[in-house]
Amino acid sequence: MKTLSKWSEMPSFDDEKLEAAYWLEHQVDSRLMNHSILKSDVRESTTITLRFDPRMLARIKRMARTRFLNYQSMMKQWLSERLEQELKNMN
Repeated sequence: MKTLSKWSEMPSFDDEKLEAAYWLEHQVDSRLMNHSILKSDVRESTTITLRFDPRMLARIKRMARTRFLNYQSMMKQWLSERLEQELKNMN
């Protein structure tokens, strides 16, 4: 299996079948994935509890796996992006 060590090595695909065949023989280097996760500048964080419909949470987890992300990190990224969007709309 070939490991991609640079994002520039990743091709674009015309259809899902070609992409699926590609990923059967390739993988992304874990160091590259770790560097791609948006890291907050804040060194402290607060733990909160959210209640989700189990089906919604399962869908979020599946989506995160397809993107090679931790589902909690992906959700924090979504919230951060939406917060920035809302703040821009306020001005």
